[in-house]
Amino acid sequence: MRLGLAANRLHHQNQDAALFRWLRACEAGIRELKLGLHAIGRTHDAIATAGMLVDYAGLRRYPYGREGGLMKLVAEVVGLEGAERSLDGAIYLIDPVDPSSIFPEATALKRQCVIHGKPFLSTVASARDWIEMERIHAGFAPDPGADRFHALETQTLALIAHDAMKPQMLAFAAEHFDALSRFAHRVATGTTGQRLNELAWSLGWPHDRLWAERYQSGPMGGDAQIADRVLERRCQRVVFFEDPHVARQHEADIQLLERAVTTVTDDAVCTTSPVVARRWLQAVALRAGRGA
Repeated sequence: MRLGLAANRLHHQNQDAALFRWLRACEAGIRELKLGLHAIGRTHDAIATAGMLVDYAGLRRYPYGREGGLMKLVAEVVGLEGAERSLDGAIYLIDPVDPSSIFPEATALKRQCVIHGKPFLSTVASARDWIEMERIHAGFAPDPGADRFHALETQTLALIAHDAMKPQMLAFAAEHFDALSRFAHRVATGTTGQRLNELAWSLGWPHDRLWAERYQSGPMGGDAQIADRVLERRCQRVVFFEDPHVARQHEADIQLLERAVTTVTDDAVCTTSPVVARRWLQAVALRAGRGA
């Protein structure tokens, strides 16, 4: 398995920066998984300077971003000739106020991950959670350091889906209803929330209780309302099924929510792919079954 790896300057400028917090928590898991990390120039150099992933053959250096390094990662997410030039997703630790995070290649990296059903991990929490997910699927014992990501009963989950993705969201919720019902609280934007509540009632959820608290629709500000919860650390996980093929009038609101998630990088997990969301909940069940 191979992931692209990039981090904005803020996230590798000192020893306590986000990139190094993630590596300290996950280096053992990276080595267990034999995970290939294809890191663009400055990110790779920062890892080497910090003395991390020493002698790890899976770490590869790509050109600096200004020399096309991030563009190459985009092409390899799409897939090029040979297995060595195909990536299974990307970790891009985003500084929400760094202008490079909205450069075309940065936007395209996320978009192509979404289109191809691959993980796009933009926060420390998302990248940390993903490593544990893959460890569990590989048969390794649970890492106690990742227990907080699996304490669903203490968390709030946001469920958001664009119009073309609403059927997939409903199918996802129906398939994993029991696991999603473990969350202390669920929130959703307008129509998605209404349909999720109707689904829950049809599955036996009490009719006098909302399964998901409804906010405004996305175009009317629902994304911004949920972003506020994220910033206040009252929403720990966002499952956001985006439609990458349609221009949206409320694109700024979508970007606002995404920026909120990256602002609280250690505390918020964001999943944008139905494939990855299902794999996450499968790992939740497997981990619980192993007594974690």
